[in-house]
Amino acid sequence: MKLGICLCIILLGFKNANAQSAKIDTEKLLEYYETQRYAEAATYLQGIYPGDTQDIKALSQIAYCNMMAGKLTEAEKNYQKINTIQPNSLPTLFSLANINSRRGNASQAKTYLQQIIQLDSLNFSAYKQLATYAETPEAKLSYLKKANTLNTTDPDVAYDLSLTYSGLKQYQSAYDVLKTAIAADTENFTLQQALLPVANQLTQYQEVIETGEKLLKNHADVNVMNDIGQAYFYVKEYQKCINIYKMLENMGVQNEGTLYFMALSYRELKDYNNAVVYAQKTIDEAISDHTPFYYAALAGIYEAKNQYNDALTAYKRGLTFGTSTMIYYRLGLLYDLHLKQPKSAATYYQMYLKNNPDQEKEKEQIVYAKGRISDLKQ
Repeated sequence: MKLGICLCIILLGFKNANAQSAKIDTEKLLEYYETQRYAEAATYLQGIYPGDTQDIKALSQIAYCNMMAGKLTEAEKNYQKINTIQPNSLPTLFSLANINSRRGNASQAKTYLQQIIQLDSLNFSAYKQLATYAETPEAKLSYLKKANTLNTTDPDVAYDLSLTYSGLKQYQSAYDVLKTAIAADTENFTLQQALLPVANQLTQYQEVIETGEKLLKNHADVNVMNDIGQAYFYVKEYQKCINIYKMLENMGVQNEGTLYFMALSYRELKDYNNAVVYAQKTIDEAISDHTPFYYAALAGIYEAKNQYNDALTAYKRGLTFGTSTMIYYRLGLLYDLHLKQPKSAATYYQMYLKNNPDQEKEKEQIVYAKGRISDLKQ
């Protein structure tokens, strides 16, 4: 109904455009529009109006029909002609930006969008589209922030802005943007899913669990399962963490992170045999920058089982993938308290201190290591 009304308005505009419009068969043109035969509509209009016409309404409709028919070169020529006759028309600039975007000419599309914001500094759509052409995360953030300021509830902008904030590790800002958009659309599952990893970063674990469990009732998404598994671990629901990651493993979509949390969960439940199995699976899954931490986790499990030589081997294996202050410190403790080798203990405590441990987060360990070095040398 609305389409018919709109098309009638367009056709009436043609009727009143100039004397030549009397030749237009409005019923035929309306049929072309309603059946989306835009190429035929364009051909029909071009047959009525001369090629050198300066009639803005006629040119606009011919350009639009060509664009809808996928005849982008013809559409661009018509819109450029309109832009010459009537410069700084926002609809024309948007159409030119759209055509260049579809043709892969990002630079030209961006140029037209920038012209739009020079004419209208509060144009939400222009900022939203400019974000897709940003060359740096900072530039993308700037455009998305402006668009979000103009419309805080637009779900697409909120989603993209939250991802950009997260990429820059600005998790609180990402969280706030998503919460605002979700408040305006409480059934938007895409936004709720985007919230989960951000909430995990902010230690909002109970919110992750509550939201994640609702999302899983709608669809068993592996990303939701991954996020909710982490939250279960941090609230010490270790068996639930294992259960949900077991589901991922059975689906063949496990990764080093899920296996790592399973190993730690088994360790916390004192199921050391399974803890060892999953620590080794973690290592096998991916050798990465985190590998030293995985070996440290394996070594810690061996320590809990009083298998100190195995723990020593695992710690030293971890160091072959990179230096780790945590491993140096743990080796110092292992040699000091369990293997009773004071010289080696002092050596690893010293290596720990020489590798610049975090002065705030590891204050107690630093004091302890310094004290033990002094004691062991006596």
